[in-house]
Amino acid sequence: MTSATAPAGPFNITVQPSGRSFTAETGEAILQAAIRQGVGMPYGCKDGACGSCKCKKLEGTVVHGPHQTKALSPEEEAAGYILTCCGVPQTDVLLESRQVTDESAFPIRKMPSRVLALEKKSPDVMLVRLQLPANDTMRYHAGQYVEFILRDGARRSYSMANAPHMLLKDEAGVAPAAGVELHIRHMPGGKFTDHVFTAMKEKEILRVEGPFGSFFLREDSAKPIVLLASGTGFAPIKAVIEHMQFKGITRPATLYWGGRRPSDLYLDDWVRQQLALMPNLQYVPVISNALPEDNWTGRTGFVHKAVMDDLPDMSGYQVYACGAPIVVDSARSEFSAQCKLPPDEFYADAFTTEADKHVG
Repeated sequence: MTSATAPAGPFNITVQPSGRSFTAETGEAILQAAIRQGVGMPYGCKDGACGSCKCKKLEGTVVHGPHQTKALSPEEEAAGYILTCCGVPQTDVLLESRQVTDESAFPIRKMPSRVLALEKKSPDVMLVRLQLPANDTMRYHAGQYVEFILRDGARRSYSMANAPHMLLKDEAGVAPAAGVELHIRHMPGGKFTDHVFTAMKEKEILRVEGPFGSFFLREDSAKPIVLLASGTGFAPIKAVIEHMQFKGITRPATLYWGGRRPSDLYLDDWVRQQLALMPNLQYVPVISNALPEDNWTGRTGFVHKAVMDDLPDMSGYQVYACGAPIVVDSARSEFSAQCKLPPDEFYADAFTTEADKHVG
């Protein structure tokens, strides 16, 4: 929809039960308007592919741009649900989204970054450390992500794998040498990840923008936590664990980390070190395609099924899930339908690739 054909805005968008409100300009998607005005609505891919931004429309008219039916089915749309990432208001709109809180979002900024270090953690996972400008400190919630802006304007999203307190400057105003940590999986043929694994060098300059995303720990709850990760979906979960340790959060938490082979659990040693420091943290690694030479004796199968086996009743839990869309989507639907998890206690960040975004 173009501004030439759209009804004239601005339109008022109100989100219940928080009462947060903001305005959307003519032809502007609801999510873009929320981000622009610092209202923290849930979202993931921003491309109509993952469904993380889905919420109930109580009043008003919204027209959708292109999106995938797995993100919003015709039945859901008929029932009044919308995707805010591609939903353009035609009138004032009243929405329901229990994930919207009064906590203001951190400002989104573009900045240059310098590659500090590259460390291969497995055959297809690179740990990349970025140095941000010395006069700048990016403020973000543990679990959020940044986007690389490539030379042709394309973007690639990666979660920050360390907690924000690890980037704070000391009393002398010096930023720590660790920098922002990212975990990048090689997607063969991928324009950006091919470069990371074959040509990227230390001191290379990259443009980033952030922080983005609504995946972060809700600290106003005392419920026990399930941390569900597949592959490099562990990156934002790692940041959340570091944040919990730093803040002294002692809610019981269990990390379920799934991979095809044991090497996919590329920071298994790090997790086991945290167990000694955090008595309320438990760890369940799950492997789906172990080979005989792996000598794997732990849990096997799909990682979200392991959670369901251990916790048939999740009515009193919060779940934070991150990783491949099929894992996140399966967990979201099955935890709610079969294990009594309240839908508004499932927080997710699906790692949607460029290929995922173009699947019908």
